[in-house]
Amino acid sequence: MVNIPLLTWFLETIYVYLPAYIANATPVLLSGGGSLDGDRNWIDGKPLFGDHKTLRGTVSGLAAGFLIGLAQGSPFRGALLSIGAIGGDLIGSFFKRRINMEPGTLLPVIDQMGFIIFAVFLVSFTEQPPTWDQAVGILVATMPIHYLTNLIAWALKLKSNPW
Repeated sequence: MVNIPLLTWFLETIYVYLPAYIANATPVLLSGGGSLDGDRNWIDGKPLFGDHKTLRGTVSGLAAGFLIGLAQGSPFRGALLSIGAIGGDLIGSFFKRRINMEPGTLLPVIDQMGFIIFAVFLVSFTEQPPTWDQAVGILVATMPIHYLTNLIAWALKLKSNPW
């Protein structure tokens, strides 16, 4: 039997963080337009982010998350969640390049959680931050949600690997 109040809370929590999820997923659908780092290297001679992070993917992710926030009636929150999601993903890519990991190689936790950790962090500074139970709830729920959505994207041939 499904606990209706718990299910309602869970769906509300997903709704609160939907701009981050959409911002994170959109680049998979709308990538391209050249690499975000312009094929430039960091001072260590390694790529900043790698060729998997594209200009079109980044801009479309930011825009899509913002539009979801706008549709929710909270454009500022949508913008922060989008910036947090895209920023967290880029920081993860930057870190992976520093430790000589190729784009697309799995780095557990960072690849699944980086986007939502930074989104939760940024939105926590707003006038009406999500409640602590929503923040914890979305962090716990993200790992299986992220895994499932990536499996679906891989099965649809939108991604070259299931993570």
